[in-house]
Amino acid sequence: MLNPLLKLDSHPLSNNSKVTWDWHIWEGLPYLTCSLLNYWSHGFFTRQFSPREPAVLVQVLNREAQVYRVKQVHGAAVLSPSEVNIKAQEQGDYPFGDGLITEVPLQSIWVCSADCTPALIGDVKTGRVGAVHAGWRGTGKKILPEAIARLVQAGSHIPDLRVALGPAIAGDVYQVTTEVAAQVVSSLMSNDLTQLPLKIIEYAEKLPDSPILPDDEPGKVRLDVRKVNSIQLQQLGLNPEQIAIAPQCTYQDPENFFSYRREALKKVQWSGIVSN
Repeated sequence: MLNPLLKLDSHPLSNNSKVTWDWHIWEGLPYLTCSLLNYWSHGFFTRQFSPREPAVLVQVLNREAQVYRVKQVHGAAVLSPSEVNIKAQEQGDYPFGDGLITEVPLQSIWVCSADCTPALIGDVKTGRVGAVHAGWRGTGKKILPEAIARLVQAGSHIPDLRVALGPAIAGDVYQVTTEVAAQVVSSLMSNDLTQLPLKIIEYAEKLPDSPILPDDEPGKVRLDVRKVNSIQLQQLGLNPEQIAIAPQCTYQDPENFFSYRREALKKVQWSGIVSN
C-alpha cells in the first residue's frame, strides 16, 4: 500500500509544477502513481501487467479492498458500488458505465484504457474517490464533470478534490476529423454551435493553451483530449494546482502501454484507486 501513514493535513494543495509521476515496481512489473494522489493507494498500470485484471491488481494497492468495475461503453454514466450491485442483477457482473465513485472506505474502483484518458479523483476531506474512463466520446459527453457532480452530491467540495489524468494518447499525435474534434470541444462552450464544426474549432484554437493543434491533412486536426478534460474541470471551479496530467503518451511508448491507434488491438491497461 502506498503511504499508509500519510495524514490528510500533511497533504497540502500541491503546486502543479511540483507534482511528480513516479514509477514503482511490483513483482518486477512497473506501474505509475501521481504525487497529487499520494494520500490514496492507487496506480496506473502498464501493459506488462496484462492479462491481470482488477481482482489481481488490487493486491498491489490494498488486499482488503473490495473491487468494483463496469463494462465501458464510451458513455457518461457514473455508478456507485451500490448501483453496480443493483444493476449487475439485470446486466451481468459488470453493468454498463464509464465511471465509478465510492461510498465508504476500502472500495477499489477501476477503469481500463488504451489511448483514452484514465482519470482518478480523490477528496482529501471525505476520503472518497472516483475513477473515470474518458475517451473522446465520453469527454464530449462531459463524463468527468458528471463524476465530479456525483461526488459533490455526496458531500464533496470542489476545493478538496484532486484529479490525475493518466497516460493517454497525446494531442500532438492524435489526428481526428474536424467533426470529431468539434464534438469534443463543444463541451467547453455554453452556446450551441454543434451544427458549425469549423466555428467550434476556431473557438477552441483561440483558447489559452488550446487543445487543438493544426494538421497538414485537409479536414483533420490534432486533439488533446486530456487538455479538454482539464479545461472542463477548471470550468467547474477546480484550479490548475488540483489537476495533474501524466507526461506519458500511450501511442509513443509501446514498451509500457497498449495503444489502439498504434496497434488496432483490443488490449488495455488498468488504473485503480482505493477509498479511505
